[in-house]
Amino acid sequence: MSDGSHVVPLADGITRIAVPTPFAVGRVNCYLVDDEPLTLVDTGPNSRRSLAELEAGLAACGRSVEELGRIVLTHQHIDHIGLAGALAERSGAEVVALAALAPWLADYEASMDGDDVFGGQVMRKNGVPDALTIELKALTAGFHALGAPVAVTHTVNDGDTLPFADRAWRVHHRPGHSPSDTLFQDAASGTLIAGDHLLSAISSNPLISRPLDHSGMIDAAARPPALLTYMASLAKTAELETPIVHGGHGEPVTDHRALITKRIASHGRRADKIAGLLADGPSTAFDLAQRMWGDVAMTQAYLTLSEVLGHLDLLERDERVTRIAGDIDSFALKA
Repeated sequence: MSDGSHVVPLADGITRIAVPTPFAVGRVNCYLVDDEPLTLVDTGPNSRRSLAELEAGLAACGRSVEELGRIVLTHQHIDHIGLAGALAERSGAEVVALAALAPWLADYEASMDGDDVFGGQVMRKNGVPDALTIELKALTAGFHALGAPVAVTHTVNDGDTLPFADRAWRVHHRPGHSPSDTLFQDAASGTLIAGDHLLSAISSNPLISRPLDHSGMIDAAARPPALLTYMASLAKTAELETPIVHGGHGEPVTDHRALITKRIASHGRRADKIAGLLADGPSTAFDLAQRMWGDVAMTQAYLTLSEVLGHLDLLERDERVTRIAGDIDSFALKA
């Protein structure tokens, strides 16, 4: 059970409740909004320990699951949506999420299976050995139980307003870390609840993800350029006026523009490093990942592959590298 150290009152009637996950990122931040309806933003993964700590956090606020009137989901990753179905069933709360995400959540198992197939195609296309691809697919399938289906009863889109009794939130769709990243900004104070779009201590990973409309699943040329999408989303977020950003992990961000500038600069430096590796000759994205991270490129192949492909997309956009298409793609410095 939580000892209370992971329950932190914030301003504007919002309390941060950090619940455990089995992932390296550590605890995930859920936010209880004391308004009408009583609202929980994100839920933690579908595990008994996470549920117990969330219930303890709600109790520390003098509340219970059964009092929830609304559950808001910032994006599709299982550490954020896992308990949504169970909480909605117990409380009768409405579930709010991006409209394009609703079918994915409703058919959760099929969605995860399709994402796994897509991930396997991306890995094979970019040089990950078949044996490792199969091994990682089996490992990923083991995490499926940390999520569950949930029916979205209130859909939102970019530019919408989500009303409460005493506040209103503007909705901003900011894809990149995932296709469904959704930010909620208090219309009066400017406070931003941003999921994993912008995190204080770590750079959000722009994972190569299957589009929510399931397009571009196989053709490498149609693979979504997650990093380029993410950087465009960061540029839009930099235009917002906000005093504080509450993220899905860690502490809040108090100068979002400075942090965004830092994050974009770091992507430029990584792209330069990858371009330097290509000076030795053409290489697959998986080979580059191994040269960058060694054994980590084996144990976290999809994460590191997404990193490399994102920066290759950046280099290709800037006409510094060219893609050599084949059964397995490779990349070379542009002559």
